[in-house]
Amino acid sequence: MSGYGFLMDLRTCIGCHSCQAACAEEKALANGEWFRRVLHLEPEDQKQYVGAFSMGCNHCEDPVCVKACQNGAMVRDEEKGVVLHDGKKCIGCGACTWACPYGAVSISEETGKAHKCDSCIERRQAGFPPACVAACPVGSLKFGKLSEFEEEGAAPLSLDFLPEEDVTRPSVRIIRRAL
Repeated sequence: MSGYGFLMDLRTCIGCHSCQAACAEEKALANGEWFRRVLHLEPEDQKQYVGAFSMGCNHCEDPVCVKACQNGAMVRDEEKGVVLHDGKKCIGCGACTWACPYGAVSISEETGKAHKCDSCIERRQAGFPPACVAACPVGSLKFGKLSEFEEEGAAPLSLDFLPEEDVTRPSVRIIRRAL
């Protein structure tokens, strides 16, 4: 287990998109490019959960994007607990984008290479939370030790519109809203 990841409290997310906008601004993404997306789920979309859900790279413990990358541009840094992308090694083939079942990797229109969330690693190393976490006005999104989130009652990421948790072992925990 990586030890670190995101917590998404589904009970309190208001779907305001502040996390999505802060991420795009922090990473200077081109108009229409997103590393984090807020989904608004309706009853007909799925059965387990209705409401807003913020989704970015899950920094999986068994990342299929890393397995798909033939150039070693996508790597799992166990010490930092994240999946990182090296733009210098990337050839823009898109294999990682096709492999990721969460849609968390995309090809930059500007560079023609893959890019993705790095959990604001530089901010975290400087002692600040990821931009998406800092921007959440109600504290629904957090980054930290997965074991601490689990002690608070969070569970592995498991919603019926996502792949089974054991496919990639995402480093995300959720607190569910009662239906």
